[in-house]
Amino acid sequence: MRYNKQQMTRNAKSIKIAAALALFFAAQIFFSCGRNASNALYDYKEFPLERNGIALHLDCVQLAKKSSAKSDKDQKNILLVHGVTYSSHEFDIDYKDYSLVKKLARSGWAVWRLDIAGFGRSQEVSDGFMPDSDYAALDINAAVQKIVELTGQNKIDVLGWSWGTVTASRFAAAHSERVNKLVLYAPILSGIGDAKTAEPFHHNTWEHAADDFARTKDGAFDYSIAERELIEIWCSSCWRYDGEKSPNGGRRDICVPQAKELIDLAKIQNPTLVICGDKDPYLNYKLVKKSLKSLPKGSRLEMIKGGSHVVFVEAPYYRDFQKRLMKFLEK
Repeated sequence: MRYNKQQMTRNAKSIKIAAALALFFAAQIFFSCGRNASNALYDYKEFPLERNGIALHLDCVQLAKKSSAKSDKDQKNILLVHGVTYSSHEFDIDYKDYSLVKKLARSGWAVWRLDIAGFGRSQEVSDGFMPDSDYAALDINAAVQKIVELTGQNKIDVLGWSWGTVTASRFAAAHSERVNKLVLYAPILSGIGDAKTAEPFHHNTWEHAADDFARTKDGAFDYSIAERELIEIWCSSCWRYDGEKSPNGGRRDICVPQAKELIDLAKIQNPTLVICGDKDPYLNYKLVKKSLKSLPKGSRLEMIKGGSHVVFVEAPYYRDFQKRLMKFLEK
């Protein structure tokens, strides 16, 4: 009987394990089907673009025509500009409703993304210091000219994040005639601290990709702020699209003393949204809080209490971020 009881116990455990595995795989199929069904709502296209002999990745996501009541004439366009190290894929995290790209598309925008030379899906560069902030601003200009050519619209909205605020603001200051509204998300208004950048390329790692996510006191990820699955998808995407290295020209530009201002807000002529969390270790909050004094009429400052550098994907704050962004863009 003892052997039979043990055998029955092992059989029961096997049944439970089999049932758990069946549920797991069923869930994977369900969520995969859900993602595929969701993605079918959107049109994704890539557009050939080249500047300075380097092929640049430019893509566009919008609601599929059958799902959109907007005509081409009414279509709103926005270009999203990434930060240093990792590229534009971070704006489209394929998990729940975190994707900023899809949120904007559902709200009526054609959402354009550019990878600066040497980053992500753009062509590699031999000198990682070459794509610095001024160089990147010229890449942005090339992308905007392409978008204007393709859409027939004279102005578009532009959103820059982190180092992308430096590059996008320099573009906007030089080409205000091409900008409708400007969004500076987590603006690097001044240096983030003097640190020598000796190598032309940054060595990317899984751990570095996750550096901006909130931690508990013992150093573990705080999953009440950023969900475990989101962090895993984020890091996997960084490894997939950005690989082992990224250009360091932008990092060399911003790793300077805080006294050095990197964005001249007085040169910006378009209505601008400055939006950030109030717990972002990279920001000069003294400059952030007085930024509206230098910006044109119609500009806004939005600070999200508790949010960090990645507030747009933090569970307690991302919907608030989206709401404030939409309010500014749609006004």
